[in-house]
Amino acid sequence: MARAWTLLFLLLGFGLMAGLIAFEDAGAIGAAIASAGWGIAVVTLFHLVPLVIDALGIRSLIRPEHRIPFWRVAGLYWIGESINTLLPVAQIGGEFVRTRLMVMSGIPGVAAGAYVVANLTVGVFTQGLFAIIGLIILVSQYGEGNDATSRAAIGAGIILGGVSLFYLAQRNGLFGFIGRFFQTLARGKDWLTLVGGAAELDGAVLAVYKRRGAIFRTMGWQFASWVLGTGEVWLALHFMGHDVSLLDAMMIEALGQAVRSAAFLVPGSLGVQEGGYVLLGAVIGLPTGVSLALSLIKRVREIGLGVPGLIAWQVIEGRRWLILRR
Repeated sequence: MARAWTLLFLLLGFGLMAGLIAFEDAGAIGAAIASAGWGIAVVTLFHLVPLVIDALGIRSLIRPEHRIPFWRVAGLYWIGESINTLLPVAQIGGEFVRTRLMVMSGIPGVAAGAYVVANLTVGVFTQGLFAIIGLIILVSQYGEGNDATSRAAIGAGIILGGVSLFYLAQRNGLFGFIGRFFQTLARGKDWLTLVGGAAELDGAVLAVYKRRGAIFRTMGWQFASWVLGTGEVWLALHFMGHDVSLLDAMMIEALGQAVRSAAFLVPGSLGVQEGGYVLLGAVIGLPTGVSLALSLIKRVREIGLGVPGLIAWQVIEGRRWLILRR
């Protein structure tokens, strides 16, 4: 049943994406992408900066006795992101693989699960804050009258309310629920056994959360990563010949990422991301074709970094399988 829903959402996403491209003019979109030229490679390589910063964030949660080389932390974060962006796993299946790779690196299962889930929690908080900044920019730069301000205030309230509910839920066994959800996504792979069980996971995550210094460091790294992601939007538009202000680029990135996360049931947020970029681009006066080209350049980046990530994952799993076969 879950696979049927995934296929349905995938088809709907493809349909929406194809409709947007067909309605605008595929030739114009292709020309906009072509105008970026080698700049697409720059955008792709630039993404390594926020990716490394995200890796520093999850590394801040790892206790000294569990520390592994930073290149391994960066590698498992890269692989997890590749899985979340390219595979139909509701943008969360990469967390299962990150946990598994941590365990394979020598970190105890319950600790690995706690680090991954706590990092996910912090990610929800920091993205919520980043989205609110995007709303503030939208209202301050382009708000016209009380209606726009009211809509933005409602949006900010929803985000803050969601963050508050998430905070309260974590005090009442949320992480055990997330663990069971991971196990469902894993389809037969016993994730809860890997991390020691739901109750143990709850206790371990709450213990991580009590380390306020580590949590705040992780929040700082993650928030910096969200902000630096603005550079991708600015660079892509710059290479297409449409220079915008950093505030405008930040608004597009913040709200575009929020739209993408909200559409987590659609694999890769296909179509939804494109529609969001069209709406946000229209606010600052970007032609529809350029907004669609911006989204597609981001997808080229996802493929350019994601496919090698998936290959690296399979190589690691293959080596482990060969070792266990001996």
